[in-house]
Amino acid sequence: MNDRLMKFLSAENITQSQLADTLGVARASISHIVSGRNKPGFDFLESIARNYPALSLEWLVTGRGKMYRTPPGEPDAVQDLDLFAPSGGVKTQIDRIVVFYEDGTYREFR
Repeated sequence: MNDRLMKFLSAENITQSQLADTLGVARASISHIVSGRNKPGFDFLESIARNYPALSLEWLVTGRGKMYRTPPGEPDAVQDLDLFAPSGGVKTQIDRIVVFYEDGTYREFR
């Protein structure tokens, strides 16, 4: 499980310290789990499930399935999407990209 936890941290682009702070556990707890010294308890798993609902606990604990759960009717997890692949066999090209900024402005690239 320690390897899968590290993969999750990498996928989320967060550090062990950030995870510990988010879960409300001691930073050493995460370090000990990652090193294999300790196994996570129920409280740890419950907290990670509450704070990261898209994470598949089955994957985290057993390694079966995908890292992220996919809610019914929604596309696969972002890591599985290829935004630039043609859909349905139709060749497509990107026409433009629009970037929206927090101040309400935007910039368009063609």
